Amino acid sequence: MITVASALDDLTLDITQDTRVRASIEDTFAALLEELGPHNKGMADAPMPMVLEAHPGGRWYRDLGQDNGHCWGTVQAIRSPNLLEISGPLMMSFAVASNVQYRLRADGDETVITLRHTALGLFPEGFRDNLTLGWTAMTRRVQTRFAVIT
Repeated sequence: MITVASALDDLTLDITQDTRVRASIEDTFAALLEELGPHNKGMADAPMPMVLEAHPGGRWYRDLGQDNGHCWGTVQAIRSPNLLEISGPLMMSFAVASNVQYRLRADGDETVITLRHTALGLFPEGFRDNLTLGWTAMTRRVQTRFAVIT
């Protein structure tokens, strides 16, 4: 018999990560938009440029040309340089609803990026681990544009 708590755990995702960047909040936000957009990378750091229309209702998608591609989500909220929130299936091609938030705050001469990705869906085995690795790699790319903080 499957318990309700077990079933809910199987259907949900909740990732929270903090990353410190040695740069102004404005520069960090601009770098974040670039890394989610034209500088995006996929598995094994392979280039995977995306289009991020940085305004409410804007799309986040992969343009493969000739009207082909993948729609990852829609900008739900943006308040430069403090917040970017996207909702949609993201990189998942299965039944799922996702919300990803990037909240930035200045801390002296550094910026703290707090990523929160929540989702509800039918996750294949091992998929959650790959998501965590992917988000970590993306924020590390923002971090390495400036001086890396340990």
